[in-house]
Amino acid sequence: MTTATLTPGAKPRRHNRLLRQEYIAFYLFASPWLIGLVVFTIGPMIASFLLSFADYQVIVPPKWIGLQNYIEMFTDDKLVWQALKVTLLYSLGAIPLFLTTSFLIAMLLNQGIKGVTIFRTIYYLPSVISGVPVALLWLWMLNPEFGLVNNMLKGIGINGPQWFFSTTWVIPSFIIMNLWGVGVTMVIFLAGLQGIPTHLYEAAEIDGAGMWSKFVNVTLPMMSPIILFNMVIGVIDSFQIFTPAFVITNGGPANASLFYGLYLYNNAFKFFKMGYASALAWLMFLIILALTGLIFRITGSWVYYEGTVRR
Repeated sequence: MTTATLTPGAKPRRHNRLLRQEYIAFYLFASPWLIGLVVFTIGPMIASFLLSFADYQVIVPPKWIGLQNYIEMFTDDKLVWQALKVTLLYSLGAIPLFLTTSFLIAMLLNQGIKGVTIFRTIYYLPSVISGVPVALLWLWMLNPEFGLVNNMLKGIGINGPQWFFSTTWVIPSFIIMNLWGVGVTMVIFLAGLQGIPTHLYEAAEIDGAGMWSKFVNVTLPMMSPIILFNMVIGVIDSFQIFTPAFVITNGGPANASLFYGLYLYNNAFKFFKMGYASALAWLMFLIILALTGLIFRITGSWVYYEGTVRR
């Protein structure tokens, strides 16, 4: 009887062949995403970066002008600063109110009461609808003549403001309208609240902690990474607001709602200054990058990560 003998190196060769097949399968399955990333994300980003140094009016070939678009942006174009001011004011009002409201709703819906799943569905449903329908709905609700809100205020003896038609109230109107989409952020907060270990609350109760003390010393530290995540997403979204302003006010009245995204769109598709719009887009990218970096820079003092040791 003979015994089969394995030649040295046979097992490593078979292992390498299987490993190579896994690599091929991985890139085959990932190829649609990789192609989409290159064609629809990286490619347009490179093109917009090059066009930001050119005078490109779509119907004529681009003409290289160097830093002229950026010089014009910071020296001659006053509407850039107006758009940045409007967007910043909106962000300062919308982000804290949005995060606070969604967090409070999540805490209410985290209670073990009967029918809580129905309330969770009710609060989440509005966020399913977005874009133009929501803008038209709020335009009707905040109409100063026949809007639902002003009619309700009139019923209690209050004359409602002009809302979207007032230079004073247009930004608060958009901030209030932004609360329509708290459902998504509320679900994220709710998932975080349900992931907090109950033994932490039990230990706090043993030490004599009350409701407020448990919230400050247990809930907030455990939720701080999720608060950070939602804050970063809120900053990015607030600087990219476009649809409500385009549908409702188109920048008015008197440029009081000229958001940066709307001004960028006007330069690109209304005035056909595609090169200048590309420069505006890269300025927006740098602002968002700087704000995001600043948020992460200051998180060490208030964001708690389990298993880490603060120095």
